[in-house]
Amino acid sequence: MQLDQVKAIITGGASGLGYAVAQHLVANGAQVALFDIDNDKGQTAIKALGDAVRFFRTDVTSEDGVVINVAAAHESMGGLNVVVNCAGILGSGRMLGKEGPMPLANFTGTVMVNLVGSFNVAKAGAALMQNNEPGDDGERGVIINTASVAAYEGQIGQAAYAASKGGVVSMTLPLARELARVGIRVNTIAPGIFWTPMVDGMPPQVQASLSASIPFPSRLGKPDEYADTVGFILGNRYINGETIRLDGAVRMQAK
Repeated sequence: MQLDQVKAIITGGASGLGYAVAQHLVANGAQVALFDIDNDKGQTAIKALGDAVRFFRTDVTSEDGVVINVAAAHESMGGLNVVVNCAGILGSGRMLGKEGPMPLANFTGTVMVNLVGSFNVAKAGAALMQNNEPGDDGERGVIINTASVAAYEGQIGQAAYAASKGGVVSMTLPLARELARVGIRVNTIAPGIFWTPMVDGMPPQVQASLSASIPFPSRLGKPDEYADTVGFILGNRYINGETIRLDGAVRMQAK
């Protein structure tokens, strides 16, 4: 898929990795609809990115709300052929913490946003993309989800987060197999430690420690490197059903 032919929904698109993807796609001639819960950041993003971008305040866990906004994005862009799911929350906390056992709502809330939310937007997008005219190799669309290295090496206090991201990894292949019949590819990127608003708020010594833990290059990932990987997946039709680790060879320790 050529990037100037892309009409994409990006969840979590008003900041962090999602915003970097939006920048990359728009710079290459794509049209983009940003789905985000933060209205202020969404309005700032569309002012910065220009006329090729729309914003829809979206709770990715709402089935009806997502269906409505996906349809609106499809209409506003004159089509839809890409979904990139970047919306997510950290949801950290120990199962048995100092204040007692983790409230179940903390666990389910993380899974709802990171896993169920990704599935929710993917299915609404696929329902429309299946009707696209087929391109080269019969391709009608691409779905890219965001997992994490925590899916493989979750640390203490990441049970909810790791479970949610592990679910994203695990659904990649079955969704790719199912949607093959309508020409929609499904892939996942599992980033390591990236410069995001969450990391920006950490003390400098913590940032330095995180950077030192990464074998090579010994630094945090740049959001535009994530965006480049999205572009690579979109352009290479033979990448399907795959999860790509993007992590500088880091393997997370227990804590």
